[in-house]
Amino acid sequence: MIKHLSIDIETFSSVNIKKSGLYKYVQSADFQILLLAYSFDNGPVRIKDLAQGEELPMILQLMLQDPNVIKHAYNAPFEWYCLNKFFYSPLEQWRCTMLHGLYCGYTAGLAATAVALGLPEDKRKMGIGSALIRTFCVPCKPTAKNGYRTRTLPHHEPEKWKLFKKYCCQDVVSEMDVGARLSSFPVPEQEQKLWELDQRINAYGVAVDQDLIAGALHCDETVSGELIAEAIRISGLDNPKSVKQLAKWLTDETGEEVTDLQKATVVKLIETTDSSIARRMLEIRQEIAKTSTKKYNSMDAAVCADGRIRGLLQFYGANRTGRWAGRLVQVHNLPRNYLPTLAHARECVKGKKVDALKIIYGNVPDTLSQLIRTAFVPSPGNLLLVADFSAIEARIIAWLAGEQWRLEVFATHGKIYEASASQMFGKRLKKVIRNMTLGKKVRLLNWLWVIREHPER
Repeated sequence: MIKHLSIDIETFSSVNIKKSGLYKYVQSADFQILLLAYSFDNGPVRIKDLAQGEELPMILQLMLQDPNVIKHAYNAPFEWYCLNKFFYSPLEQWRCTMLHGLYCGYTAGLAATAVALGLPEDKRKMGIGSALIRTFCVPCKPTAKNGYRTRTLPHHEPEKWKLFKKYCCQDVVSEMDVGARLSSFPVPEQEQKLWELDQRINAYGVAVDQDLIAGALHCDETVSGELIAEAIRISGLDNPKSVKQLAKWLTDETGEEVTDLQKATVVKLIETTDSSIARRMLEIRQEIAKTSTKKYNSMDAAVCADGRIRGLLQFYGANRTGRWAGRLVQVHNLPRNYLPTLAHARECVKGKKVDALKIIYGNVPDTLSQLIRTAFVPSPGNLLLVADFSAIEARIIAWLAGEQWRLEVFATHGKIYEASASQMFGKRLKKVIRNMTLGKKVRLLNWLWVIREHPER
């Protein structure tokens, strides 16, 4: 007979989980499970204070590996991976209530989902939880006032610790009630199996070239420093990266009011300004604002001790469509590469040869951007194949809606933005293509959103 065990845990680690991800967080040498609250078959919630020496009962340890006991948790991958550092619990025995909520169209947060489902106050997540987590679950800054300690233990804040235990128990109550409300709309077995496969893939991870990452960070820091120094020399600004300062300087220099420095605005100003000094400042702005190179920082923060990054994708991260969402490095949005000599560029970056990169490739930030894909490396004897579905959701939605004209656009020239504008405003497609700039595309998307949300307009 199948039984059910609902679980919530609270943990400590010196690794920043938001920047480095779950897997590096758990693999930290100082990782610790502080509290474990549980309920068996929707019975009373009990809690074990592991931080103060309590141990899990043997019966509970056996339940964690019993195939006849289904384990439930909100964001179950967290509980499953954390517990498996100390106790064996097979993945296929777990069910994720957060996935269940996402499948039914709710948000990822337990608190928000509980409110949306109309749970009474005594069944909802306690609002004080974030403050308690900051107190007990992350390192604290050593000061004279706290005796220069680097973390807060239960005996340092006994009253808060009691409240923290209550909070942990309340999460189990909320998770069970959310699960009960959603039970009429179960997650299909196929989706459950796909979720399990996804967890195994995420836990296995992908290797990265750490020498390339280190070289890229060095080259980026060197070039960025040189560009900032040049910008200060040209403009005299204290902080040329400041949008406010640079916009005012550009206004004074060009005689045209500059109110923002968004990507499209900078491109337009470079094309239209008569000032060579202003043009150079804008080119510098383009280079130092290249966000794609920041992915090297994300890789460096997330890579585990074995040289692999884990947790790059979240299953059902986009709950309206059920597709995966990128996490940590955002592998769904990697820059393409066009360099014919990628291997040589990689060697220059790994050797931190900034001058060679400048001479051979010119724009160093752009070169680093193009090399991001190559930072992910296959296991020995294997290859990584790069593939991408072009506008996959727009194509499928058009097919489901029977919008044949949109399918014909995709099958021919593929200019769906321009074709949409042509249909909406009764303009010839050639004229739309000729006149549509990036800024107009953004405005078109805004109008499409308004029309969708407010059809009466």
